[in-house]
Amino acid sequence: MPQPFDLVITGGETFTPMGLFPADVGIRGGRIVAIGNLGGADAARRIDARGLTVLPGIIDTQVHFREPGAEHKEDLATGTAAAAMGGVTTIFEMPNTKPLTLTEADLEEKLSRAAGRAHVDHAFFMGGSAANADRLRGLERLPGCCGVKVFMGSSTGDLLVEDEATLAAILANGVRRMAVHAEDEARLKERKHLVAGGAPPTMHPEWRDAETALIATRRLVGLARQARRKVHVLHITTADEMEFLAQHKDLVTVETTPQHLTLAAPECYERLGTYAQMNPPIRDARHREGLWRAIADGVVDVLGSDHAPHTREEKDKPYPDSPSGMPGVQTLVPLMLNHIAEGRLTLARFVDLMCSGPQRLYDISGKGRIALGYDGDLTLVDLKAKRRIENSWIVSKCGWTPFDGMQVTGWPIATVVRGQVVMQDDQLLGSPIGRPVRFMDCMPA
Repeated sequence: MPQPFDLVITGGETFTPMGLFPADVGIRGGRIVAIGNLGGADAARRIDARGLTVLPGIIDTQVHFREPGAEHKEDLATGTAAAAMGGVTTIFEMPNTKPLTLTEADLEEKLSRAAGRAHVDHAFFMGGSAANADRLRGLERLPGCCGVKVFMGSSTGDLLVEDEATLAAILANGVRRMAVHAEDEARLKERKHLVAGGAPPTMHPEWRDAETALIATRRLVGLARQARRKVHVLHITTADEMEFLAQHKDLVTVETTPQHLTLAAPECYERLGTYAQMNPPIRDARHREGLWRAIADGVVDVLGSDHAPHTREEKDKPYPDSPSGMPGVQTLVPLMLNHIAEGRLTLARFVDLMCSGPQRLYDISGKGRIALGYDGDLTLVDLKAKRRIENSWIVSKCGWTPFDGMQVTGWPIATVVRGQVVMQDDQLLGSPIGRPVRFMDCMPA
């Protein structure tokens, strides 16, 4: 007699490695064990997905959940709740917390804090700095670590590597793909006078101009090639960088964000003020179109939300004393589904950017596709649902989104993590069940 399933998703259009077609999905013991016609199968729980599209669980490889050290903005519980509400099943969290994530003990502290509080699966970046450059080869392979992150330009937090010698040492001490925030710190300092003493937020992309990003990206690629080290450049914002990076795809992978694909200067700064401020900045429509060309041409490998919340009180400070960053993990899926509805993106490319792309880049075990033996991570969406993004829907501790009031077509209906439904119909369900992500190139837990 066949074993019952823990969960069966029936009646949906399911995106498998063979494409999109009608298929049910059966999950048992946290893994996908059947794909096909399961209408009469015995199951502890069923979801009727008629009219819905069943996608592999969405993976957001860049979030800042602020814990430890700045829990008044966000913490691991509220950040992962926001992820689940937005249809995201897995997150990678950044190391610029207080204290910074620089040691094995720092990583273990984050993993301990996430245990029993995280609503989705998770991994943490180790920060790269002069303090730990000689130990990164071992640190990057610890269980629960997704890799090393380096800041070449100053942003939120104190993690900054601005000299080439330290950056070269970090590149030389490791083998996993290294994630980098590429802005040239020397040029940022040279141009700070443009906003010193106060300026309108429209000056943010003038101070942190396109050349600031291009200089750093060129330097990074040159050093990475010398070190023969794979690198992943985060939140690329300029058409110029995309044209350059297209020449180096043998070594470099590329991320951009929904914010940079959706907003454009100067309008967003005139409308939102400092709430549109992030690093690197939202730029003008020419650069935004360059990002879309790079997606169409295959230069972009993944999308990341760069979820970086601050309180309203902090964002209301006059520019440039206001902090850079905006929430995004909960709005990532609705924004990109809306771009699909408006013809800028295909569903297949979205799955490549948000599921299989992250799996390839980071050698994630058992995630990124709907296939037998893989984790039962699913994101169920209604591609035709017309909804309005509103601050009242946001469960992130900051309580706001720059997309408040935006009408979208496409909405996350359910989030399934290893066969457990953690969100359905805009409601969080059950207790937090998130676990550390497994990686094929890391030491076993």
